[in-house]
Amino acid sequence: MIRFEHVSRRYSADKVALSDVSFSVASGEMVLIGGHSGAGKTTLLKLIAAIEHPTSGAILVNGQNVGKLKRAAIPYLRRNLGLVFQDQKLLFDRNAFENVMLPLAIAGFPPKESGKRARAALDKVGLLAREKALPVALSGGEQQRLAIARAVVSRPSILLADEPTAHLDAENARDVAAIFHEFNQVGVTTLIATYEDSLFSPYASRRLTLDHGVLKA
Repeated sequence: MIRFEHVSRRYSADKVALSDVSFSVASGEMVLIGGHSGAGKTTLLKLIAAIEHPTSGAILVNGQNVGKLKRAAIPYLRRNLGLVFQDQKLLFDRNAFENVMLPLAIAGFPPKESGKRARAALDKVGLLAREKALPVALSGGEQQRLAIARAVVSRPSILLADEPTAHLDAENARDVAAIFHEFNQVGVTTLIATYEDSLFSPYASRRLTLDHGVLKA
């Protein structure tokens, strides 16, 4: 489902985010991506989503070389991806329901179906009762769960998360980890960049470790 073939990402001659990285992830796996701050974890996830492009090598997602996609094709790639990054990019002038509806509206889903999907996603993360609340009225843990609901509302086959439990207390972090496990249990391929292996390792199939952009054996 996801394959990196000798992928490097250089920002300049002396700033290398990833160097000759090769690995594959099978459909339905949950894979953790570990490593120190600046190891290249976020860059790796952004490459999968075509937010950034490799300097060399190939990245295949569902058979497509994402580094070669034309700009017009990238939104279609992302319809199969759920993205949860540290910068949640919630819309603070819209309530929880409207935040989750946004990806469906952009994708052109009919309003009636969009409403059902949005409420189902909110229910899955335990926020259905807060659907009319603005993000500012939600706790940090609830905001993170809202970001997850928005990421999965399109029912993606791949879920990418960058430090999804950062800045959460222990209880909320456990809840978020359990939510990712539930999605993975129903077949969603899941890649999580995290320092908190203990939260996710009971659910993960394996761990990839980056060290200054190099994938360690």
